[in-house]
Amino acid sequence: MTDKIFDELFERYPSLEICREDIFKSFEIMATCFENGGKLLCCGNGGSAADCDHFAGELLKGFLKKRPLSDSEKEKFGDKFIADNLQKGLPVISLCAHSALMTAFSNDAVPSLVFAQQVYAYAKSGDVLLCFSTSGNSENIVYAAETALAADMKVISITGEKESALSRFSDICIKLPETETFKVQELTLPVYHCLAAMIEDNFFDK
Repeated sequence: MTDKIFDELFERYPSLEICREDIFKSFEIMATCFENGGKLLCCGNGGSAADCDHFAGELLKGFLKKRPLSDSEKEKFGDKFIADNLQKGLPVISLCAHSALMTAFSNDAVPSLVFAQQVYAYAKSGDVLLCFSTSGNSENIVYAAETALAADMKVISITGEKESALSRFSDICIKLPETETFKVQELTLPVYHCLAAMIEDNFFDK
């Protein structure tokens, strides 16, 4: 099923064929992270911040599958309503979602390090940072990537097609075949939907 999900992406978006290898490697890195008990952090600005929240939502709850708790997991709950309605999820944190922290750090410290600070606080060896940046040169995102590498995390970036600072500070950089911001964003969504579907299929039976 995972192969079918992956192949369908390129049937629907043939222009992404150039990114095939990097997209699959990104899936492998994320899957390995979750298999080893790690977590995924996401960061981006503007529309890319919305992509962070969106992608996190697809993995924290059911995306294409229901993801019900197993009978043994349900037995731990005294309340059947909770047990029957919770869904299995994966540990993903959007670094764009902490408005109090972000505004406080930007006011009290160095604004361009607002994501790097969160990466440093959350980081465990083997975790993954997913960076969304259409240009690949957003200063706060690049600093976050550098911090992640220093903390022995893997870094995956989704950018436009041009070489960028992020492409130099990433283990994998998915360079989407567009340069205009809105066009890069239009290709970003199907890529992370594909990744979410593949990861879900890999970890959840139903």
